[in-house]
Amino acid sequence: MARKRKGRNINGILLVDKPTGVSSNHVVQHIKRLYKAAKAGHTGALDPLATGLLPVCLGEATKFSQALLDSNKAYLVTAKLGQRTDTSDADGEIVETKEVNVTQEEIKEAITSFIGDIAQVPSMYSALKHEGKPLYWYARQGIHIDRPSRNITIFDIKWISLEEHDLTLHVTCSKGTYIRTLVDDLGEKLGCGAHVTMLRRTQVAHFDSSQMLTYEELDITKQAIINEARCHTSLQADASENSKVEITNFSALDTLLLPTDSTIINLPKLTINDAECELFQKGVQLAMNASLREGDLIRVYRESDTLFLGIAHINENQQIQPKRVVVY
Repeated sequence: MARKRKGRNINGILLVDKPTGVSSNHVVQHIKRLYKAAKAGHTGALDPLATGLLPVCLGEATKFSQALLDSNKAYLVTAKLGQRTDTSDADGEIVETKEVNVTQEEIKEAITSFIGDIAQVPSMYSALKHEGKPLYWYARQGIHIDRPSRNITIFDIKWISLEEHDLTLHVTCSKGTYIRTLVDDLGEKLGCGAHVTMLRRTQVAHFDSSQMLTYEELDITKQAIINEARCHTSLQADASENSKVEITNFSALDTLLLPTDSTIINLPKLTINDAECELFQKGVQLAMNASLREGDLIRVYRESDTLFLGIAHINENQQIQPKRVVVY
């Protein structure tokens, strides 16, 4: 029998502005502790150097995180021309320095050559697994692993600025794209080398940076809750006493969460009646009462109160087959 998870059964999605210098897992654990959530996960890691949009899923929302993992992304990136590093970013060691003797027109022409469907070889400092270990583990041991190229799509690269040798671009791309590798490849094409000095994710699927919350904003909300709790205790308003305050009212934090179905809002919607709802939650196939094609993924809701029940696909018998069911 599975061990029951400790924590609150809170469901939803928080769009966090990841700060630089910390891992994506650090952000997830921070949010999990903040919400005292039983379960949490992110939807696509960012390098410690990187900042920006990191959707964190809590509770049942983790069941639908794959939709964001598979989605298109957008990034604001600054590349330093003239220097190549072993990690392709500023966290690595400089391995090559060259003069920058290229014009803006040549840079723009090189950028254009990367737009479209391209093959990309992931960096040795990526988190891709090889025999159960991430590639960066081997890289830190000085072990080189041959990596097959992966097909990705660069939808657009917008020129933002060029100051001295710092080139800033906005990149829209498919899942699986390594911006560090893109910058490294650009530097090689220009013949001067390049590495990432700033990387900020600005979009994941239909979520954008305008919806993000910073650590500071979350801390302000937490502090307001603590201050309110103090009104009912004898504790003084001393920051060192914060750890002694037991947060029991999470309503202010919970209102910051997006609904569990936010990640899959692009899928067709289907409502079912209460009797069908009970069967759906048990994983039973249902007769279809809508015009949908075999293989289609759909969002399923209870008709009486529009409660989100999960996602299903249409099987070969034109039935609704539950795929991911929400447990309330």
